[in-house]
Amino acid sequence: MPTTIRPYTVPADLRAMQDLARRTWSRSARFHVGDLAWQRNQHLGREPDRPTLLWEEAGRVRAWGWVELPGTLDLLVDPARPELADDVLAWFAATATAPRLLVTVLEREAHLVAALERAGYTWDRRAYRGVYMSRSLAGLPRPVLPAGFTARPLRGEADLERRVALHREVWHPSAVTVDSYRNVRAAWPYREDLDWVVEAPGGAFAANCLVWWDEYNRVGELEPVGTAPAFRRAGLGRAVCLAALHALRALGAEEAVVYPVENHPNAEAALPLYRGLGFAPYARTRTYVLER
Repeated sequence: MPTTIRPYTVPADLRAMQDLARRTWSRSARFHVGDLAWQRNQHLGREPDRPTLLWEEAGRVRAWGWVELPGTLDLLVDPARPELADDVLAWFAATATAPRLLVTVLEREAHLVAALERAGYTWDRRAYRGVYMSRSLAGLPRPVLPAGFTARPLRGEADLERRVALHREVWHPSAVTVDSYRNVRAAWPYREDLDWVVEAPGGAFAANCLVWWDEYNRVGELEPVGTAPAFRRAGLGRAVCLAALHALRALGAEEAVVYPVENHPNAEAALPLYRGLGFAPYARTRTYVLER
């Protein structure tokens, strides 16, 4: 079957990339459909620095590569077509402008690890590692909040500025804006009923948990989660995650996943939070490097 190679040109191409993620998702795959919706839409004006190519057969994407210039690649290749990984890496080498090339994959993506090693990449054991964690949605505890605090989903445009202000405070410095968050909200499979916040006395948003629901695989991903600095150590992150997970389970989900970073100083509180929520690690990422 002939393979067609074409650039990402319109937002609808994101759905084609997500379709590959949906079809191939497992505990041996790096990307959930929510990763792509969030990462592609959370910032504005970055498309010129993100060349992206799609490999298609009979109108269905079988592989894609997404470069963050000058020298970082994300890729997804159908395990049924592992040879396409060589093509993606060759395109990346021709597209990147940096002397040092970086590619991150999940340690279980054996077909990608093999392609990287064939291309001369080596595993950088000092790089930050994403920890892939999951939990069944059976037996969820109920959320508990301090007096005067409320957990609830977003309520349209009226909540948007406070929601963005919270994100920017949690992830300072952040390029997320009201307009970029509108793009996030417009992206499939965003659902407002899975975009949860904790509202503090006085009306400020103190914590948030956004869940992305993959109905096909019956799994939701938490991305992003955060608590404003002034409200930390009060159990709000735990409470907002549990509230969002209950909403996810009500839709028919069976599992939730989350991907914190293990060896980054900004993630020190994340792993204890998710472990306390019942998430357990099942895989880690590896970053491979090629010096040229």
